[in-house]
Amino acid sequence: MTTSALVLTLFIAWTLLLLLLVMEVLRSQLVATGRVQPNAFRPDNGNLSPFMQRLARAHANCVESLPVFGGLLVVALLTQRSGVTDPLAPWFMAARLAQSTIHLVSLSAAAVTARFAFFAVQLAIGAWWTWSLLVFTRA
Repeated sequence: MTTSALVLTLFIAWTLLLLLLVMEVLRSQLVATGRVQPNAFRPDNGNLSPFMQRLARAHANCVESLPVFGGLLVVALLTQRSGVTDPLAPWFMAARLAQSTIHLVSLSAAAVTARFAFFAVQLAIGAWWTWSLLVFTRA
């Protein structure tokens, strides 16, 4: 498995982890304990705790980013050009994990600034991948 394929799988796994093992486990617990009715959940968790709202947003950020960044990884894999994405793929994943984790922890000004910095790293990597996949030809 190439580094790009591994990172794509990890990105999907992280998105699924936020949804399944964190959000849905917590939601199930709220229903099982009678604190929330099964039909009372809002998509943004707006009627739940601030943590649950941040969790919904962190998950949504992953879902929103997956088509773009995951798509670039898929293009590299399908065109057998993972050499373009492999070197920065671990850095992309580290920035994604940091962004999501900070989102879960705090909405303070410092946290939002740090979260944006990690998102900016992902944007720069994505821009480089796009440029490299479009411009550089395989030797």
